[in-house]
Amino acid sequence: MSKFHFGTSSWSEKSWVGPFYPAGTKPIEMLTYYATQFDCVEADNTYYRIPARALVQGWRERTPDGFTFAAKFPRSIVHCGAGERPDGSKVLVPEHVGPDVDRFLDVMSELGPRAGPLVLQFPYFNQTAFGSAGLFLDRLAPFLERLPQKWRYAVEVRNKNWIGAPLLDLLRAHRVAFVLVDIAYMPHPADLAQQHDLVTTDFTYARLIGDRKAVDALTETYDRIVIDRGESIRRWATLLGEYRVRGIDPFAFANNHYAGHGPETIRELGKLVKAGMPPASEDLGQSPGG
Repeated sequence: MSKFHFGTSSWSEKSWVGPFYPAGTKPIEMLTYYATQFDCVEADNTYYRIPARALVQGWRERTPDGFTFAAKFPRSIVHCGAGERPDGSKVLVPEHVGPDVDRFLDVMSELGPRAGPLVLQFPYFNQTAFGSAGLFLDRLAPFLERLPQKWRYAVEVRNKNWIGAPLLDLLRAHRVAFVLVDIAYMPHPADLAQQHDLVTTDFTYARLIGDRKAVDALTETYDRIVIDRGESIRRWATLLGEYRVRGIDPFAFANNHYAGHGPETIRELGKLVKAGMPPASEDLGQSPGG
């Protein structure tokens, strides 16, 4: 039986003080406390800029052995646009992104054994950016080929029509995980799994993102659940439980915009996955405090 790693997308939300963090918790103390509740986290902030070396060293120093950081490749590599629209002429092109790739991987190496999967989160690409899935895959294949093998990688695409054998076989050939993403305009991974084998390496990577507009219309803070996603979470639990039985290590992260409060969402998923496992299954990667 594989191990289930689960946590949230970032740890620095101020409105979690009270419902998740003890009252009075300071920002500098959040990560240390977070690591008593979950065994991994997704560092969302790396998407917006390559973090300073000292910052990443601090992440390592404030977390215990066995804790894992997943992190996103910077926007300058997977998006490349100055505004909302990505620039397909530069995405993954070595002369444009090479220096940032090298610098990002160098800085993230400060995590040492705490380094987890690194995620290439691509935006939705219209016809102007990439005229077809084939053109995108022609760009992705040599990029993956050049990546250092010391890391684990995952790829997220938001063009639903691109999900099929060509993409999945390419990821499988490079032992890169296909990201299972639950977001408003994409099919639920449980539906996709009925059409394709979404496992492309020895781990899988799940992101419960949700609908930002729907949640923000109901709350200005992220201290409680505001949308019932129970049925969707149950489908997630069934899917991830099946992967665990196959010996695949699932990583799963919940965003505040999934239901309103990331910690509660991911804890509910963890409970359901555990409930579906044989009684002798090991701990789900969460400390007794979680």
